[in-house]
Amino acid sequence: MGEETGRNGNWKVRILLLGGLAGALTGLAAAYLLVRRAEDRGVEPRLQTGEGIRLGLLVLGLLRQVAALTEGEK
Repeated sequence: MGEETGRNGNWKVRILLLGGLAGALTGLAAAYLLVRRAEDRGVEPRLQTGEGIRLGLLVLGLLRQVAALTEGEK
């Protein structure tokens, strides 16, 4: 039982770390694009309310798709 728990915990930690790294890199890329767009326009970076809502819905849709990846595997 202890060995199996160790293996289960190992892959879970790996998945969580990879997901966290992917999220951090995606967030950095998004922030870079936002700053670059603001510099091109010569203004301070700001998200309008509508842009924030659209972005939030896109993220929720992405999370839903990720959750659906394993639905039919049982």
